[in-house]
Amino acid sequence: MNVQNIGSPQGRGYVEQVAFDRFEMGEILAVYGRYVAAGLWRDYGISCLRERAVFSIFRRAAENPLYRVEKIPALRQKQGLYALIGPEGQVLKRGASLRGGVLAPLERKLLRALD
Repeated sequence: MNVQNIGSPQGRGYVEQVAFDRFEMGEILAVYGRYVAAGLWRDYGISCLRERAVFSIFRRAAENPLYRVEKIPALRQKQGLYALIGPEGQVLKRGASLRGGVLAPLERKLLRALD
């Protein structure tokens, strides 16, 4: 788990944020890069919040996200650390791993799109 401390612990403005680490970003960007190469996705956004980190995937920058990959440390023991959220806000997959678990539906969808 990667939690960043922003600000001074003695002063005001001290905020803990959840963030993706380098390994997690590598796994997400590997899938994202294949979709970009296929011409299906064009933009992404990253939000590091107090309770979760969110990687949002867009077809175009001016639209709502197609998918969101969320890292929620509070759900680590219950439902899994990661979640794949669809465009309507529905949870498509939850799990403890990215590559073999949460990102698997996206990889299968890409294979069908390229056929």
